[in-house]
Amino acid sequence: MKLLSLETVRLGIHNLRLHKLRSLLTSLGIIFGVAAVICMLSISEGASADELRMIQLLGTRNIIVNSVKPPQAAESSQRNTSLVEYGITRNDVAVIEATLPHVAHVIPLRTVAYRQRHADRQSAMDVIGTTPDFFEVVNISVARGRAISSEDISGRTNICVIGEQVRSELFPFKDPLGESILVERFPTAVPFTVVGILQQVQTAGAPARGVEERNLNREIFIPFSTAMVQFGEITRRIGAGSRELIKMQYSGLYVTADEIEHVLPLSKMIERVFENAHPKVDYEIKVPLARLKLAEKKKRNNQLTLGFIAGISLLVGGIGIMNIMLATVTERTREIGIRRALGARQGHITVQFLVETVVLSTAGGLVGVVLGVAGAHVVSNFADWQTIVSVWSVAVSFGLSVLVGIFFGMYPAMSAARLDPIEALRYE
Repeated sequence: MKLLSLETVRLGIHNLRLHKLRSLLTSLGIIFGVAAVICMLSISEGASADELRMIQLLGTRNIIVNSVKPPQAAESSQRNTSLVEYGITRNDVAVIEATLPHVAHVIPLRTVAYRQRHADRQSAMDVIGTTPDFFEVVNISVARGRAISSEDISGRTNICVIGEQVRSELFPFKDPLGESILVERFPTAVPFTVVGILQQVQTAGAPARGVEERNLNREIFIPFSTAMVQFGEITRRIGAGSRELIKMQYSGLYVTADEIEHVLPLSKMIERVFENAHPKVDYEIKVPLARLKLAEKKKRNNQLTLGFIAGISLLVGGIGIMNIMLATVTERTREIGIRRALGARQGHITVQFLVETVVLSTAGGLVGVVLGVAGAHVVSNFADWQTIVSVWSVAVSFGLSVLVGIFFGMYPAMSAARLDPIEALRYE
């Protein structure tokens, strides 16, 4: 006769059905434990997904160099100095292209204007000169129309590709393709024909912002050669109560490594190039790959922390199961004695009680999975937080609930099996 017979399983389930309320209360710890694990991990997964996606958007093989106004230049502009000069130079680009190994692309960026208009609508968004490779290295696609081409660079054409938010502000009621945007160039304005609209980059609740400050939905891109010919190196910027002239050859660079394993060494070499050429530190270097690794490590740490905290609920649920099952063994001592007298072996008694705990934990785990997934959707819909319920979090939570049932049910089951049949029959 096998220990795990159908009759043994049936007896275990039958006893749980005789005490439905007690069985439900016993499994509540498992239910809420599993639900808490799934819910907390889904919130953590959703919170980190946006940051990881935005970093990946910029390309893990890219090294981003931005021109930054040094403190000395900021103080000078506050004293109404007419011209502020800083940032990346042509010499920096020439050194990177000529001397550094493992460089696949060097993509220049030049911010040439901050104000533009169409008909009676005006906006204050960055107008940036760049090359066709830019859209590839930052993984941005054109939703409608076309991107900047090599013919636009060689012909210095007055065309532009706009972000989705530019389209909605300047062209809310008509198709912008083929329309003109007037870009400020003091004291006049330069017309640019819209040839493409970028695909909207969207995160939970806010437009994408690349690494920290870049908002690709609010940018207008023009050919780099056109930017240099039409606007030169001096840009006029008017702010709230301030006015300044900025002389800058490049506002930014995207340096792309040929292989991902060369990104971090190449970034160190670029740092040394700029340290030698820019003692005033009018630049900043950002490495999406390094930030991606840091974000992934932070994500893992958060998941472990939240999983541990939520897992305590499972532990408490397991202790509750053990406590109830020990009380049940005492309550059913005479029943155990009768079964032993009728020929049941210790293994049969162990399996019967173990079946009860496993059924409780498994059923509680299934209900907890449903509640956890539902709770994640409720948080996402009503708290406006992105949540991601991953398959592994559901599998791990449910698996732990079953293991908790086996682990905490084993001792009461063995205690029941070790009862002396004679003493059990005499028990009142």
